[in-house]
Amino acid sequence: MKKIYISLISLLMISNILAQTNDSRVITTAVPFMLISSDARGSGMGDMGVATTPDAFSQFWNPSKYVRIDSKMGFAFSYTPYLSQLVNDIKIINGTYYNKLNDRSAFGISVKYFGLGDIDLTDFSGNYTGTVSPNEFYIDGSYALKLSKSFSMGVAMRFILSDLKLGTGNADATAAKSFAVDISGYYESDPIDFTDFQGRYRLGFNVQNLGPKIKYYKSDAGDFLPTNLKLGAGFDFLMDEYNTVGLTFETNKLLVPTPPIRDVNGNIIAGKDDNVNWMTGIFQSFGDAPGGFSEELKEFQWSLGAEYTYLDAFSIRSGYFHESEIKGRRKYFTVGAGFKYNYMVIDLSYLFSLGKLRSPLDNTMRFSLTFNIDAFAKGGDASKEQK
Repeated sequence: MKKIYISLISLLMISNILAQTNDSRVITTAVPFMLISSDARGSGMGDMGVATTPDAFSQFWNPSKYVRIDSKMGFAFSYTPYLSQLVNDIKIINGTYYNKLNDRSAFGISVKYFGLGDIDLTDFSGNYTGTVSPNEFYIDGSYALKLSKSFSMGVAMRFILSDLKLGTGNADATAAKSFAVDISGYYESDPIDFTDFQGRYRLGFNVQNLGPKIKYYKSDAGDFLPTNLKLGAGFDFLMDEYNTVGLTFETNKLLVPTPPIRDVNGNIIAGKDDNVNWMTGIFQSFGDAPGGFSEELKEFQWSLGAEYTYLDAFSIRSGYFHESEIKGRRKYFTVGAGFKYNYMVIDLSYLFSLGKLRSPLDNTMRFSLTFNIDAFAKGGDASKEQK
């Protein structure tokens, strides 16, 4: 039972492991809740945001976007019920604050909490021994700087706590702690004149959760954080002063070693040893798949998203997320909408699983709320800043 805590969270959050075939090689990490999208806008476009236009939840997707956000400061909150088809007390809560210091710099702060609900414990005779509430959270801060008229970069630092102890009596068990760093960049072009409309290009990247392994047992070697590479590109069709259509593509890859194939004696027969430190694991992750280069390509997840916005007051969205059959099998379609009223924005999204494997968020309504603080202070809608 050395990995009881990681097994618990993996079963809840990476349910596709239960549906693997013998040919599947899913990469698993500790604290996978860190990769679950934090807001309904990104969720409504197939779980993407590294290259979409800036919003309050850029802290999660790409904090370097904050220097191009319209408002000076704001606060955002999101709530996501998890496994809502089975239980009603597992949830993800996120709160984010950002402040645009000037035209060239901005900072953000966020907290993300994953509560697994209440778990009743019993002894071997079935007698009740108490109730525990395992949970995980992180808190982070970011700083973004505009390096040119069109390009900005950002860095984020994060503290992580994972408390999944279930009262097993193992004195070696501990609440796991670690820290991580993100490095990101965002490019947005000036509007370009086409025949019947103007257009704008967007590019973004984010290397997330760079940091040491997290330990659930004092004597353990630790488990990898979900270090992740996000790459995205998009284009906005600025049809007129009222209507905008944005199309975006995003791909993600875990920068974590792929588990090798071993024989019955534990000897590696394909792939590379994954018992390495976190930094070696990042570089190794690009060339250690047992199936060679073709399998490496299958480790890239991808998503497509579209968003139509009218007068910056109403938006409708849709998206598709795809993952290889041997790397998790997640495939789903999403829809969403956003509504702006004065200093407040409400976003909603909904997910439909495709295929036999259902997402833990299948048929779940997700909700996020954004407050434009400087608009509120002025008693209404703040005037936009010129990008």
